[in-house]
Amino acid sequence: MFKKVNVWMLIMMFSFVSVFTYTGTAEASYQPGVDTVILVDADSGKILYEQNAEQALPPASMTKMMSEYLILEAVNEGDIAWDDIVPVSDHLAELSHNRGLSNVPMRTDEEYTVEELYESIAIYSANAATMALAEYISGSEGAFVEEMNEKGKELGMGETLREAGQEYGLDNLEEVAAEGVGDFQFVNTTGLPNSLLNGMHPDGTGPDEDNFMSAKASATLAYHLVNDYPEVLDVASIPEKVFREGTDDAVNMQNWNWMIEGTQLSDLDNQYVDGLKTGHTNAAGFTFTGTAERDGQRLVSVVMGADSEVHRFQETERLMEWGFNNFSLQEIFPSDMTLDGYETVPVAKGQEDEVAIASTDGVSMVIHEDDEEAYTYSVELDESMLNEDGELEAPIEEGTVVGQMAVEYNGENEAAFLPGEGNQLAVDVVTTENVERAGWFSLMARGIGDFFSGLWTSVADTVRGWF
Repeated sequence: MFKKVNVWMLIMMFSFVSVFTYTGTAEASYQPGVDTVILVDADSGKILYEQNAEQALPPASMTKMMSEYLILEAVNEGDIAWDDIVPVSDHLAELSHNRGLSNVPMRTDEEYTVEELYESIAIYSANAATMALAEYISGSEGAFVEEMNEKGKELGMGETLREAGQEYGLDNLEEVAAEGVGDFQFVNTTGLPNSLLNGMHPDGTGPDEDNFMSAKASATLAYHLVNDYPEVLDVASIPEKVFREGTDDAVNMQNWNWMIEGTQLSDLDNQYVDGLKTGHTNAAGFTFTGTAERDGQRLVSVVMGADSEVHRFQETERLMEWGFNNFSLQEIFPSDMTLDGYETVPVAKGQEDEVAIASTDGVSMVIHEDDEEAYTYSVELDESMLNEDGELEAPIEEGTVVGQMAVEYNGENEAAFLPGEGNQLAVDVVTTENVERAGWFSLMARGIGDFFSGLWTSVADTVRGWF
């Protein structure tokens, strides 16, 4: 089956390839070719690089990542099933035949399953299909949009522009974004500007409003999407699939993510990329939230405001390659580690006078190659478990948590994390052996010994005072 490539796409590709061709060699430093970019470790949420990542901008169809999240959540929680039949309204049927927008054709007298509409969203960014699923799940697109904004706050994407604007007496989303406040705002399920919806925009939103997300908010959403519902990549990585194969409405859905092998342009293929979501509107430019896994390490990137389809993928390639070549998962401290200066803790009323302690889990982190020696640790014992002399009281069981080992970074580049992440920089400190309580006779003898020892010390001090 031949792939369709528009002539203007080829012209544009060759006009930019001389400027942005990436040779595949590792770069010591990364200099972005777009204004807005962020790179995140998908395991820890650690931010490896960011520029202008706090500014809320139109994300175009990257908005659909939140729609996908809520669809997958509804399936996983049993609210809907993959084989459910989704009704299609007259309005959505008409909209779905607008091929000027990314769409698969739908009809009111046909049956469509949740699964095939979801695939059209994840592969082909189908707009009317997204709206149909939103209406099916929440009753209306407006209700679904409310859930999108609430879920965004729950996931740590930040503050909505409407809420931020209230603090400044602003209700125009573009003006709020221009003030540099707020992190995201969903006004529909697709990322299209409401002005393209022919007056059928969701309730509670304005006819000319647009969606907004900062690069950091987009990365936070993608981070949760790939971690909470990793099955999203099973569909997002499909290069092409036929919608309604064998019917008059058959559409060969080619994935808009051209970095996936087997899509539009083989020069952009990247064997490690398996998602996630592209976008394009006049206001947004060309956007892309990508994710790739290499040697067990997964990264998430966001590129916003690129000036062509090709540019956004080449920028992602450069950013990902730099990240993989300069950051790796390293074991900073091993598990069951004996702690300098805290090898043991004194014990009261035990058969032993002290008990050995050690850390529990090892500490691993994605770090820059220059920072391997930049981490130290400190130990804090739980004072509530110690008596006034700083002792644990027997009996003591092996594995009793007596404090924490906190990992500290002493390098030049302070680590930053996505909101709500990066708090795993401390591990428990536990006892590594049992200490039984001493018997009454031993305790009595020890008490007598302590009494006479104290008495002798007192007498000796008195005698020394005579001279």
